[in-house]
Amino acid sequence: QSRGRAGSAGLQGSQGVKGSRFSSAGHRALDRGGAGSGGDMAALSIDRWVAVVFPLSYRAKMRLRDAALMVAYTWLHALTFPAAALALSWLGFHQLYASCTLCSRRPEERLRFAVFTGAFHALSFLLSFVVLCFTYLKVLKVARFHCKRIDVITMQTLVLLVDIHPSVRERCLEEQKRRRQRATKKISTFIGTFLVCFGPYVITRLVEIFSAAPIGPHWGVLSKCLAYGKAASDPFVYCLLRHQYRRSCREILNRVLHRRSIRSSGLTGDSHSQNILPVSE
Repeated sequence: QSRGRAGSAGLQGSQGVKGSRFSSAGHRALDRGGAGSGGDMAALSIDRWVAVVFPLSYRAKMRLRDAALMVAYTWLHALTFPAAALALSWLGFHQLYASCTLCSRRPEERLRFAVFTGAFHALSFLLSFVVLCFTYLKVLKVARFHCKRIDVITMQTLVLLVDIHPSVRERCLEEQKRRRQRATKKISTFIGTFLVCFGPYVITRLVEIFSAAPIGPHWGVLSKCLAYGKAASDPFVYCLLRHQYRRSCREILNRVLHRRSIRSSGLTGDSHSQNILPVSE
């Protein structure tokens, strides 16, 4: 009986270890999905750069094969590192980040693990950041060039229109200033959110591996949450930067609040009438 209990306990323990490995692999895939949004942003920035800088030859430069290659590289990058880490048993629960991520507890594998982690973050974070900076700076250069052309035409029109009202002139000048700042604000928001969300986590991992400096557990969890939050915040950031989406959100909120106010006023009116009826009788 004792042997049977020991055998069943060993079988349950092995099943638990396998389950923990598969669960950590699933969490790691989710982790790569969050970090893979950097590759998605880089691919979108390349497409936007080609569309803005080469508008007339966009179809010739961005062919279906090129788009398929970018998407294939993004998926390959998102699947290769988790598969390699799973094969090398470098997945597990990391107490500093309170999640399943890259983790190696064998001292003899420290150098290999450091090289693997450095290559992973270099291709995930650094490469995407370089591509973002290059493409968006080119887009910003084109946007400023077009703004200058529009400003010249606007000033010439204001000079020719002598009888124009001063309020209209001031409105045109304000729109001119707003137009100059619009592209800079959008591009700085794209690159800034990428740095704020992924930068702390990447720096923390590199400091943890290549340095003996102590890292607080609260900071580790916060940096991990920021990395996960990038993919969740992208739809809101990209949508709210566009005037059409902001206007649609305002209209939806106004309709919802207006309906709530009508319902609340109707309920208060019904309750008031119910209170008045017994008195009238």
